[in-house]
Amino acid sequence: QVQLVESGGGLVQAGGSLRLSCAASGGTFSTLAMGWFRQAPGKERDIVGSIMWSDGSTYYVDSVKGRFTISRDNAKNTVYLQMNSLKAEDTAVYYCAVRPLGAGGYRYWGQGTQVTVSS
Repeated sequence: QVQLVESGGGLVQAGGSLRLSCAASGGTFSTLAMGWFRQAPGKERDIVGSIMWSDGSTYYVDSVKGRFTISRDNAKNTVYLQMNSLKAEDTAVYYCAVRPLGAGGYRYWGQGTQVTVSS
């Protein structure tokens, strides 16, 4: 069993910044990657970005490139999503997820945290 604890969501004005945190615990597995996803009302859940646990290499979807930054703290099994220059279109429930080695995809998910950007 793996528990993901997310925090940092809230209400922010367009152009503002917010940092989300996600700490993973409770499992005995090797992490290949941790990712951030978001789901807006009436929309599918889409990936925002991800970070490889071994070397810290990152991936971002085009819509957030240059504005969002993913980082990790290996000792704490924690991943962060720094969101700058927020837009109204960024409003969504944000989820973190863990992709274990050999799992073929993201297996564990957080509860989600609401990010609302006012315009």
